[in-house]
Amino acid sequence: MVRPDSNSVDFNQFPLPLCVTAVNLHSLMLRLQHISLLQFKNYSNRSFDFTERIIGICGNNGVGKTNLLDAIHYLCFTKSYFTRLDGNNVQHGNTGFRLEGAFALNNQPEKALCILRETGRKEFSVNSTPYDKFSQHIGRYPCVVIAPDDAELITGDSKERRTFLDALLCQLDTDYLQHLIVYKKVLEQRNSLLKSFAETGTKNFSLLEVLDAQLIKPGNYIFNKRREFLVSFLPLAKHLYNDIAKRSENVNMFYESELQEASFAELLKINRSKDCLAQRTTSGIHRDDLDIQLGDQLFKNIASQGQRKSLLFALKLAEMEVLKKEKGFAPLLLLDDVFEKLDEDRINNLLNKVCVENEGQVFITDTNVERLRQHLEALSVNYQLIEL
Repeated sequence: MVRPDSNSVDFNQFPLPLCVTAVNLHSLMLRLQHISLLQFKNYSNRSFDFTERIIGICGNNGVGKTNLLDAIHYLCFTKSYFTRLDGNNVQHGNTGFRLEGAFALNNQPEKALCILRETGRKEFSVNSTPYDKFSQHIGRYPCVVIAPDDAELITGDSKERRTFLDALLCQLDTDYLQHLIVYKKVLEQRNSLLKSFAETGTKNFSLLEVLDAQLIKPGNYIFNKRREFLVSFLPLAKHLYNDIAKRSENVNMFYESELQEASFAELLKINRSKDCLAQRTTSGIHRDDLDIQLGDQLFKNIASQGQRKSLLFALKLAEMEVLKKEKGFAPLLLLDDVFEKLDEDRINNLLNKVCVENEGQVFITDTNVERLRQHLEALSVNYQLIEL
C-alpha cells in the first residue's frame, strides 16, 4: 500500500510475520566459548572463557567492557562496530593486533582469527583457511549489537537507518552484499565524474551513461530486496515495540524511496541537470529512508526518551528474530550499557525477551555489578559474571 502523501509504502497493514514464532534450536546453535585479545585497544594480552549462555561483563567506565564486545564483533563481521579504521583499535604504542575466537557452530568447533599486521594489512581466517574477500565471512556468525550510540538509528539522519537495514540484509543475503559493494563503488565513480564536469567545464555524457547503466542493476536489486523484506520486518518491529512498552501506541513505519514513483533509469535521466549542478547523484537507493511516525507526527520529534529506547530495542529484537528464522539458530547478542536511563519495568521486559524467550548467547555490560546480578537472578537463568 502506498501512502497517498509520499513515495513510501505502508507495511503496517500487513499481518504479523511467521518469524515471531520460536525456532527449535536444540540441534542448531552458535556459541562463543573462548576469546583472546593481543594488543587490542586497552588489552595487552588477555583471554576469556565463556561458560554460560548469558554472560555479564561488569566494571567501571574505561576498563574495557565495550572493547571486549567490539572484539567479539570483529570476529563476526571482520571489523569494529565503533570505528571505521582498524588502526584505531591497536593498543597505544603497538603496531598491530590479534584476535582469536573459539566458536561452536551447530555443535562443530571452529576457530576464527583476525590479525592486523604492522604493515596495516588485515588477515582473517576460519579454521586456518584465509578468506580471499572478507565479505565471504559476513553472515557466518550472525550477531546483533545494541549500544548507546545506536539511539542515532531513531533520532539521526536517513544514513543511520539505511546502514542498519543494509547490515541486516547483508547477513541474510550474500548477493545483496555484493550488489551493495558494486553500487557504492559505481556511485563514488559517478560522483567523481560529476565533480570533474564542474572542474573542467567539459561534460562527458557518454561516460555518464555507462556509469548509469552500471548503477541501475545493483540499485534495482537493492530496492526490490528492501521493499520485499520490509513487508514482514516493519510489522514485526511494531509488534515488539508495543510488547516492550506493554501498551498499544499509534506507531507506524514506512519505507520511503524515490523508486516507488519512477524507475531508477528515469530518475537518473530526469535529474541529470540537477546532478551536474550539485556535483553528486541526487536520486537513488542511497537516499532511501524509514519514516517513523507517532500518531501523525515524526516519532523522533515528539517521542519520549523511553519511547525512543523502546523502538530501538524493538528494531534490534526484530533483527534477531529475522536472523534466527533465516539461519535456523539465534544470533549472538551484544548489549552494551543499555540499562542507563531505563526504568525497572523496561529493564525487566528487555531482559526477559533476550535472556528467557531468546535461546541465543547474550553478552551484557553494566557498570553496576549488583544491579545486573539482581536482574539475572530474578530471571532464574544460568549466567556467568565477569568483573573487569
